[in-house]
Amino acid sequence: MSTPPRGHLVTTVHSTQTVTVEIDGEIVARSERPVVLFETGLPIRYYLPPDDVELTRFEPTDTHTTCPFKGEASYWTYLGNGDTGPRADVAWEYPDPIDAVPAIAGHLCFYDTVARITVEGEPPAPPA
Repeated sequence: MSTPPRGHLVTTVHSTQTVTVEIDGEIVARSERPVVLFETGLPIRYYLPPDDVELTRFEPTDTHTTCPFKGEASYWTYLGNGDTGPRADVAWEYPDPIDAVPAIAGHLCFYDTVARITVEGEPPAPPA
């Protein structure tokens, strides 16, 4: 894959903000080195390195989607915390994103409709 079509911008910035992800009351990720993704028409997304995610609380699924601006995404299911059952496809990653967004390769991003995502610190400015 190559670069996104014209008129649609996808850019990334490395950040030192602290991003905490909580699902069903359990903290499942905390990172001080997120990759912040800015995309035309979408909310800011925080992609976290896998070392900063409690991967033992997740398992990969067979779900895959393709985004013309980032590539093919793979999804992860939250296994539950004993009080709650599994939640399918709550996070995604781009193992091999298109050339325009190499910084998100292998990083996980969480749906804010399922996870409580808390961000502390000064936000980075989107690239010009």
